[in-house]
Amino acid sequence: MEIIQASRHCGHIQFLQPFPNFHVPVRPSFAGKYYHPLPTSPLSLSLTPNIPLKPLTTTRSLLDDAVSGSTTKVLEADADPFLAVKKKAMDLSPELKGTSIYLVGINSRLKSSLGKLLADALRYYFFDSDGLIAEAAGSEGTAKSFRERDEKGFRESETEVLKQLSSMGRLVVSAGNGSVQSTTNLALLRHGITIWVDVPLDMVAKEVVEDEIHLSATEISTSRSFSEALTQLKVMYEEMQGGYATADATVSLQKIASQVGYDDSDAVTTEDMGLEVLKEIEKLIRVKKLMQEAARPF
Repeated sequence: MEIIQASRHCGHIQFLQPFPNFHVPVRPSFAGKYYHPLPTSPLSLSLTPNIPLKPLTTTRSLLDDAVSGSTTKVLEADADPFLAVKKKAMDLSPELKGTSIYLVGINSRLKSSLGKLLADALRYYFFDSDGLIAEAAGSEGTAKSFRERDEKGFRESETEVLKQLSSMGRLVVSAGNGSVQSTTNLALLRHGITIWVDVPLDMVAKEVVEDEIHLSATEISTSRSFSEALTQLKVMYEEMQGGYATADATVSLQKIASQVGYDDSDAVTTEDMGLEVLKEIEKLIRVKKLMQEAARPF
């Protein structure tokens, strides 16, 4: 399936979105609009001839129709922090027109939770690119072994995953650490809106030590020392910071904590992050409209 993309530039920001009149088979979405359908056949990915693969399946992180009634109740509950996120998502949905969202940045528990929250709010599909590679390899252990044995081959597989995902719409993708390490990957990410999720490295190091997230030996050693994990994360961050900085917008946990008035960054919730992401996307849409208005003939 080929999706025609249009780009608009404003300074360093490049906002891409499908033309509203492109012709591909469509089916109605939950909101009665139309979007790019997911393929009827599973995604396919070949890591290496030496690893038996399982077909990739499309995992949904949508609120099912069966619970639509309870969803309405959630929206009516003012005390639920998801309400503001959902309302903002509903307001933006017609303007997004199914444009996918890619989350880049050092892998963290918050980044994954944020992706799932945004998918639920926008009624999108959620994918974790590293998770897809692990599924294709058969297990996380096999994927980790593959990465440690053949780093180049793993990165090529990562590019293949992004290539397949970039051909679809209505996705929220949590992109792996290496997703910004090549110009090819950066170009594929431009098929949607990229958001740099900037989480303090000490929080990530804590998660690594507590086994809440897993980074391979090629990225960080298996040392249980917090200081060593933090040092190696800083090295990784320096290597990838340039790629992350090409994102359309940045959402910083520390900045949000300061804006909201939290004394501790740990107090920032996934909903706080999700609302900030949607606000940044709203700004990008506004910039795009201004550029379109400026381009119109008198």
